[in-house]
Amino acid sequence: MLARQEEYYEEEAHVLTPAEERTELRKAPKEPLFKTVLDTRLRTHGQLLFLTMTVLALLVTVGSGVSASRGYELVAIQQQADQLEQENERLKIEIAKLKSPERIKTIAKDQLGMEVPKHTYFSSEK
Repeated sequence: MLARQEEYYEEEAHVLTPAEERTELRKAPKEPLFKTVLDTRLRTHGQLLFLTMTVLALLVTVGSGVSASRGYELVAIQQQADQLEQENERLKIEIAKLKSPERIKTIAKDQLGMEVPKHTYFSSEK
């Protein structure tokens, strides 16, 4: 088989002159030197993977933003609750001061002109 190939090449071989050689080199090849074979299935899978990862990253980002804003709202509500509890305690103290018997006695004497009786009489029915 090798002998036949050699004969084939020998028959075909013919010496080119330098001018013919230059024109032969300048001609565009009939076939491209490299044949590009695109694996569109792999490209599609890659695009799908990229899209999936992008959507997941977006969801994580939005979720963390929502969690952060809810955390800020929770802290604000806790501060408001603490302020209301302090105000409630202050009002309870003020109510206790207003209900004190000494204060009531002072108002009755000074503003209303009332006096505490020196003797107390009790009556009982039989």
